Amino acid sequence: MKILFITDNFPPEVNAPASRTFEHISSWSNDASVEIIVITCFPNFPKGKVFDGYKNKFYESSYINNIRVIRVWSYISKNQGTFRRILDYLSFAFSSAIVGVFVKCDIVVATSPQFFTTWSAWFLSKLKRVPWIFELRDLWPDTISAVSNIKNSFIIRLLHKIEINLYRSADSIVALTHSFKENLISRGIDRKKISVITNGVDLKFFKEENSPEVIDKLGIKNKFIIGYIGTHGLCQGLQFIIELIPSIKRDDIHFLFVGEGATKKDLINKAKDLQIKNITFLDMIKKKNVPKYLSSCHITIVPLINDPLFKTVIPSKIFESAAIKRPVLLGVKGEAKAIIKKYNAGLCYEPENRESFIASLNSLLNYSNYNNYKQGCTKLANDFNREILAKKMLTIIKETYKQRQNL
Repeated sequence: MKILFITDNFPPEVNAPASRTFEHISSWSNDASVEIIVITCFPNFPKGKVFDGYKNKFYESSYINNIRVIRVWSYISKNQGTFRRILDYLSFAFSSAIVGVFVKCDIVVATSPQFFTTWSAWFLSKLKRVPWIFELRDLWPDTISAVSNIKNSFIIRLLHKIEINLYRSADSIVALTHSFKENLISRGIDRKKISVITNGVDLKFFKEENSPEVIDKLGIKNKFIIGYIGTHGLCQGLQFIIELIPSIKRDDIHFLFVGEGATKKDLINKAKDLQIKNITFLDMIKKKNVPKYLSSCHITIVPLINDPLFKTVIPSKIFESAAIKRPVLLGVKGEAKAIIKKYNAGLCYEPENRESFIASLNSLLNYSNYNNYKQGCTKLANDFNREILAKKMLTIIKETYKQRQNL
């Protein structure tokens, strides 16, 4: 069975969509009954600049292990400005659809975000008369409304209509959270074709490392390090955390922010304006170094802005931190909060609530509880092993293909 997987993000990019996709298909490639072809763009996230060693051209084909990776041209822009981002997304949808016409496959899988990737999968499935699977990682266009200037009711209604038709058209839907599944069911989508495969963690890769050289290099030895590693974007609401740091009167604490994104420059400028001394900003690091930097932290922050939409998401960062045995300070409601509480893998604060954040942080700083949280992290990581989750998704793909064959 030939699986065509369409994704806007793929290694060497290191964000959550790229990691999830690569870890899943790497697992699937061990199954001799399947062949995997990926269509993606040239790596550019999050700076909107093509990575060194790549050139944004119409077509390039290569192999990573046993996986054929086809990269196609797209309009590349910085993750700033709604119009440019949409043009970026649409261009990839068109390019992937055009190139996909010439790729033989038995089933198509497309992952969101971004939303327009699924348009390409829908088109190819109709053209080739093969089934397609919608991997639902984000509830677009709701996310657009939450973080952008697009408030036009006509545009939003139109996008919602397209969204619903895509759900109905898909042979199967793989949702990342149970909240996503319930949202679709409440809107009339058949529950029988919706499965839930949550985010998880590659336990072979994310391991606790003793890396004193990181601390020595940064000059923050003997500090209690509170870290954030990931995208500095609009959804994360990191400015809220920067603004409250001066009110935390502890000389032994240091904040470490690692990554890139649309708000990175603004965050650095805000820290300078507030004359914050106990903070370090680092550029994006290679994925192979993420465990090392996570291990250098004592607590990791996983924040999102205070919008009802984000009650439905489960950030992958909580699983990666858990695998490294680092308690999480979570600023997300809903399923993510329930997971942290269930496993006692950290504490939660009300998103963008100053008093709640400081109270939860102070509680986490209590060393008598710290080891209990670390034990909870181990249990959480084991229950969300990416290898097991990847096999479950491959089973869904095979069953979807068989069902179409039996019609």
